[in-house]
Amino acid sequence: MTESKDTTARFVAAFNAHDEKALQELHSDDIKFNAPGGFKATNAKDATGYAMTWLKAFPDGKMTVRTELTSGPWVVQEVAMEGTHTAPLEAPNGSIPATYKKVKGYGVQILKVENGKIAEARIYFDQLDQMSQLGLIPAPAAV
Repeated sequence: MTESKDTTARFVAAFNAHDEKALQELHSDDIKFNAPGGFKATNAKDATGYAMTWLKAFPDGKMTVRTELTSGPWVVQEVAMEGTHTAPLEAPNGSIPATYKKVKGYGVQILKVENGKIAEARIYFDQLDQMSQLGLIPAPAAV
């Protein structure tokens, strides 16, 4: 297994174990991290904080890798995220109270691994679908 694949596999395992310390150790101290909603992090603490925000709001939250492509230091993962929203979700526009709804969403993370740590991370997911599943906006009409 390549260093990149090994590191990203350890990240998924740490995420699913809700292991904040392991996540922090896997993020580079000067990570370049971007996520929907304009979130940016430039250090391991803030990048780990982003993951923990989700894991606190979805205590049974789990990530499953559906497809993975590796090229040198880069790993692209199509992921399914699922969990039950049982605690407040701290979002860019404020706190979203628990809805107690189970959600399953799909997204992509593009990760660059250097020296056994994630040096760059870009996350993409359908925020509209997620908000609809949480019951925060009406579901889009079927066509």
